[in-house]
Amino acid sequence: MNLQIKLSLITRMWYYFRVGYSTYLTFLLGYASTLVTVYYLAIKNMPTLLDVFPHFVPFALLATFVGAPVSVLVGWIHFKRSSLFTSEAEIGTEANPYYFRVPPGYWQEVIMPFYLELLNLVERLLEAQDLLPEEDRPRIQRLKELLDVLIKGGFVGTPRKRFTRN
Repeated sequence: MNLQIKLSLITRMWYYFRVGYSTYLTFLLGYASTLVTVYYLAIKNMPTLLDVFPHFVPFALLATFVGAPVSVLVGWIHFKRSSLFTSEAEIGTEANPYYFRVPPGYWQEVIMPFYLELLNLVERLLEAQDLLPEEDRPRIQRLKELLDVLIKGGFVGTPRKRFTRN
């Protein structure tokens, strides 16, 4: 295995590790840890709350049945009613190179060459019928050049450029 393949494998494993650990493992451990900590450090030391929750399991069930809908509401607000998700999406767009180039595979091998061929055919049809205005020729040529860059694996636009909201 060459160095680039090894590095790619290592970075993929690192990504899978981070997703599995942060999304699943730490979530479950963090949730259980929070319930145990709150119950045994807070509720056990407050007699009035201990009268309401004399055992851990009813407290954990109530916390789960109240916490889950509250978490769903907070998540919904995050996506639908705040600018936080918009900022996250902007950062993801700035950092993702595939917003500026074509992913390898059928996009690069089939879809983009098809678009280029379709553009060539439409241009020839319009020219044959003398329907292609002279002012449209530079735009068509620029599109053909950009499609060719994408087909060859290059970038278009400005990767890593900070976008501003309109």
